[in-house]
Amino acid sequence: MADTRPPDDKKTGGIAWAGSLVGSKNPNNLGYRYSTPSKRFRAATDASSDGGRELPKNIQIQFRNRKGEDLAETLDLPTNSSLDDLNALVHSLLEETADETGKVPYSFYAKVTKNGVEDDIEVVTSLADMLKNEASISTESVLNLVYQPLAVFRVRPVTRCTDTLPGHTEAVLHVQYSPDGRMLASGGGDTTVRFWDVYTATPKHTCKGHKNHVLCTSWSPDGARFVSADKNGVMIVWDPIKGTAIGKNIKAHCQYITSLSWEPMHSNAACERLATASKDTTCKIWNVRTQSVETTLCGHTDSIEAVKWGGEELLYTASRDRTIKVWNADRGILVRTLTGHGHRINTLALSSDYVLRTGPFDYKCLKFSSKEEAHAAAIHKYQEFSQKQGQERLVSGSDDFTLFLWHPKESKHPIKRLTGHQQAVNHIAFSPDGRYFASASFDKKTKIWNGFSGDFLVTLTGHVGSVYQVAWSGDSRYLVTASKDSTAKLWEVPSGKKAKETLPGHADEVYALDWSPNGGSVATGSKDRTIKIWKH
Repeated sequence: MADTRPPDDKKTGGIAWAGSLVGSKNPNNLGYRYSTPSKRFRAATDASSDGGRELPKNIQIQFRNRKGEDLAETLDLPTNSSLDDLNALVHSLLEETADETGKVPYSFYAKVTKNGVEDDIEVVTSLADMLKNEASISTESVLNLVYQPLAVFRVRPVTRCTDTLPGHTEAVLHVQYSPDGRMLASGGGDTTVRFWDVYTATPKHTCKGHKNHVLCTSWSPDGARFVSADKNGVMIVWDPIKGTAIGKNIKAHCQYITSLSWEPMHSNAACERLATASKDTTCKIWNVRTQSVETTLCGHTDSIEAVKWGGEELLYTASRDRTIKVWNADRGILVRTLTGHGHRINTLALSSDYVLRTGPFDYKCLKFSSKEEAHAAAIHKYQEFSQKQGQERLVSGSDDFTLFLWHPKESKHPIKRLTGHQQAVNHIAFSPDGRYFASASFDKKTKIWNGFSGDFLVTLTGHVGSVYQVAWSGDSRYLVTASKDSTAKLWEVPSGKKAKETLPGHADEVYALDWSPNGGSVATGSKDRTIKIWKH
């Protein structure tokens, strides 16, 4: 057979199978063909020649707040406008007269519809970068930008261990700062509750009274009381200033107590009502002043794992029976049952958790001369928060590896089912401004989600053991995570996929974690029986 190949040439392509008939019916086809060199070997410059999406010099923008109210008319802005440019423009449109240090910074979100679902895309650096990254955003129609205020103050990232607090003789299971950030309380397997001075990092009181592991603790929103509950179902109310029990020990439940939640201060200035949840399938509302039960909430068929007292006079309980029940706290009646999870529910988080926890206090660390003044401050603070945030949102995390986002006041149906974790979700926390929430899982990952739509944002990878807890800085810019790998890690949100800082030092698993409401420090509690304080 004659050789039909062309003479040697550097531009000649290789031989490829033609795939058509060979033989008498197609005598000219010998079973191979020559590939085109220009298709197989493309110059490196050709692949990057288009340079990405071409953007116009200007784009039509309509600013709106979270309520959907327009700010001014449609504006024609340069596409390369930075985040600072957008902030300056919104400040001028709102006619804010404060100096540069007192002006409220804003974040900006573009409303985008993907597969029939509306999503929020944050402007991180500039409009141009966002448009290049999001090809679904049209540059030929008006772009709606939603602006949302951020914290005026900035929390400095924690980077070093300043103090190690020994004292506990068993694993430290809980650490929690007081609402004003001046005191720290801890509880653990040694059955004691300890109060610490935050500024001097010294012990103030060691409180004994429990006969079994202290399983949950909680500060009242006014900081005047501290409650601890143990594995025997006993609850003790403490005076954190004197370090003594208020009244007698209360046998609250016949099985161990799993969760505690105080009534918000804006609803009741006295801060004397408390909800307890237990393995005995009941939730009880107590008056800690009279030490009596006001209401017993029954309906769950298995252990209640979490209870949250919301800002809208609703109480939420999550159970191993795979349901969440919404109760009217004052009347003690069931409002609705939220179903959807396929396994036990481990944790709940409310978008208002931070503002309810801190009561009347903020980063200024003000002291109030009377209960009435503090109550008025708490009401003002919550009203301001709810005006910015809209309705209260609830997120639940389960052993079925999923999370659900709910609007529990309005509907029994979830807003969104959030998937991605590969193992059980054991802790969730909303950022103080409600823009994000973080979920911790046994799959060694922490995930950040959009606090309004529930859309996935980023996975924080770095721990080599299960992640037990997460805590946010008061300005919502940083997140700290505690892990089985004996470290805590600091992350910048939402931009950081890699940890900004690793906080080593504990000799065993880190069970407990909290960030001071005033932003000054982070406390971690470990199986190694110590508490460590971390600062900038």
